[in-house]
Amino acid sequence: MADIRRPQQVNAYFQTETAYATIGKNTQAEGALSHIGLLDTFDPRMVDHQYAAVSTVGYSVAPHILKGATMVTLPLKIGAWGDGWKTLLGRCIGQSTIDSAARPAHLRNDIQTVAIVAEEQLASTYQGSLASGVAFNKATLDLDYTSNAPVMIDFDATAYYVVDEATPGTRTAARTFAGDFITGDYSSQTLPSEPTTDPILPTDVEIKYSTGSMSKGFTFDGPANSYVEVGEKYILGYLSTGLLDSNFGTGGIYDMTLDANNTLTKLKDLIDNDTGWGTQTILGGAGSSNPLDLQKGVYSDGGSAFMPSSMTVWPYVKTAKLTIDNQHIPLPGVGTGVDGSKKLLQNNDIARGESIITLEITSTAKDETFYDEMVAGDALPLVRLDFGTNGSIALTNGRIMSRTAGYAAGTEVTETVAMQFYGAGNYTNYSKYAISGDF
Repeated sequence: MADIRRPQQVNAYFQTETAYATIGKNTQAEGALSHIGLLDTFDPRMVDHQYAAVSTVGYSVAPHILKGATMVTLPLKIGAWGDGWKTLLGRCIGQSTIDSAARPAHLRNDIQTVAIVAEEQLASTYQGSLASGVAFNKATLDLDYTSNAPVMIDFDATAYYVVDEATPGTRTAARTFAGDFITGDYSSQTLPSEPTTDPILPTDVEIKYSTGSMSKGFTFDGPANSYVEVGEKYILGYLSTGLLDSNFGTGGIYDMTLDANNTLTKLKDLIDNDTGWGTQTILGGAGSSNPLDLQKGVYSDGGSAFMPSSMTVWPYVKTAKLTIDNQHIPLPGVGTGVDGSKKLLQNNDIARGESIITLEITSTAKDETFYDEMVAGDALPLVRLDFGTNGSIALTNGRIMSRTAGYAAGTEVTETVAMQFYGAGNYTNYSKYAISGDF
């Protein structure tokens, strides 16, 4: 029994990539590793060579087996433990650099990838694996309030290529990947410690929603052809050139969670003091309202960013499932390895498709609120998942796609509501704020 392979002897770490699959191609240096966190399901070496049989007359079986494109998939399911999940989920949503930190701010058009380094102890030696170009085609965030199990994120991920360290040895040597199609040397990198706090539970997450009309908000008055982006935590002010205006806030950015910025009145006064900027008015007399409740989106000069009249805690939630489906498009092609060899790769490059943002909530039915919203075709202006000290996720302009609430004798009425979100605003790609976050 001592010689069998055991999952408890596997660890995994990651490094973010500056572009698709740059690590392993000698175009990005190996750097500090981050701990992935709570691993539930993981396989860094799921490889499909997609062989094809070629038949011919006169043979009982196909005499030729031709190797097709190599496709690498990477099953990865983790719990929300530490900070690793935030980065990986953020890479799935899309990241931008805000306030000198990489944050999952909004959807992007490009691919955000990581390299994953895995290690496995085999008796007294170690084996390492390096997967480059790990792209998150889909992520499903699951919250089960009935069991209070940790918040889980299930990723549908692919990789450019994967290699193993050919000669298992010490733990350090097992992180040296040399002489293969992709290479990397992580032997000098200190392995990060696992998180010390407990995983995040569904009971740590509060789900709020809004319905009805919106009368409160801002009307922005900026330089000619300027515009603002309202995200979950930040308001960004842009010039007509598409560059952040240094006169707006700090380097073009207002953090709405700061005490000086945490009401519409405070924000208005601050923006009015910025050169070339102001707010024509605060709509609906909403001076003390929390700007985090503004509808996320992109708004032109003179455009208005509204907020719901109120946010309501979603009652009696049993389960919630948030899905980010990026519909990636694999681009097969011939890749050239560091060793000079050529391979036909299914994921030689990846293009991002259209993202579909879905939230499905099952709860004990309370009233006809969501049925009425669905029948009327009204939008849910804002739904927020508040993770407390771990940040939040905002979903903007949702439509209820389906709602069920069947009756069964002697039981409670359970309601399931499925929504899709489309973003808001009146300028450029406002749909990128269909989902935004600050975690």
